[in-house]
Amino acid sequence: MSDTFIHETAVVSQAAKIGRGTKIWINSQIRENAIIGCDCIISKDTYIDTEVHIGDRVKVQNGVSIYHGVTVEDEVFIGPNVAFTNDLIPRAMNQDWKITPTLVKKGSSIGANSTIICGNIIGEYALVGAGSVVTKNVPAHALVVGNPARIIGYVCKCGERLDENSFCKKCGTTTNMKKVDLK
Repeated sequence: MSDTFIHETAVVSQAAKIGRGTKIWINSQIRENAIIGCDCIISKDTYIDTEVHIGDRVKVQNGVSIYHGVTVEDEVFIGPNVAFTNDLIPRAMNQDWKITPTLVKKGSSIGANSTIICGNIIGEYALVGAGSVVTKNVPAHALVVGNPARIIGYVCKCGERLDENSFCKKCGTTTNMKKVDLK
């Protein structure tokens, strides 16, 4: 791990795998068997649980908790104070609880203070607006907001909102995707 940066206050398990070029900042904890890809930024006060898989070029902002059962693909942005869950029926004394997996697909972004309920998939290049509560799957390129999160539009790979013809005025790209009715 000589080509990574791990702040002196971070606690990184010897059993974790950290990719080259990754930076782990102040007061972060990376648990056993977590896998973090190359060129990631794990910001301060983050918690990455055991066996979490994070792809390459992922940005995890301050105060994020990513629990066992979550997989984050490449080039994902996770905003400050995002919380992931991993138990659909949480009880303090439940001895036989089950982890329910969550998948965050390539290029998606999750806004600050959002909560991602386990068992859902956030599609490629989707955008979850700040403060949203994701309770069901988010299609690729969908823009979702609210509690519960609802689709209000679609976004380009570059992050800009698409027009009614799936055209991005910023980069000039037309995105082919399956749209879900916005009603």
